[in-house]
Amino acid sequence: MRGVGRAFFLSLCLVGLSGCEAVAISLLGASAGTALRYGWDGVTHRTFTSPASEVKQASLAALERMGIAFESFDVYEHGELIYARAQNRAIEIEIEPISERATRVRITAKNGSLFYDTATSAEIVAQTERSLATAGAARGGTVNSSSSF
Repeated sequence: MRGVGRAFFLSLCLVGLSGCEAVAISLLGASAGTALRYGWDGVTHRTFTSPASEVKQASLAALERMGIAFESFDVYEHGELIYARAQNRAIEIEIEPISERATRVRITAKNGSLFYDTATSAEIVAQTERSLATAGAARGGTVNSSSSF
């Protein structure tokens, strides 16, 4: 009888844990996927409600504020590229006009290996937004943005 009681109790525990296993595996998989997304695809995007020329100037001001050295400009099919370099970081900023008043920015900060530095690219976006807000306040306007990290 005692063995049957133990078996019944263990069966109840295992049934209860089987649901937790699925939840635990999904949470573990989601967090691992997030870590890999930031490690392998560490690209930061943001759309600003500002013309491309203003976003370009704000991006350059952000790089300067952060002590990241500007290297060069380039043009690509949909807009402009800004190349910059920090210690052990290669920065690429794509500025793509969506309309006369909306501009999409895509920033990558590669840390010299296969991985990307999402924290640095996110900070460049934040500093760009700060520069746009400062410029907007000086003109009496505001800045609106949306992001995807």
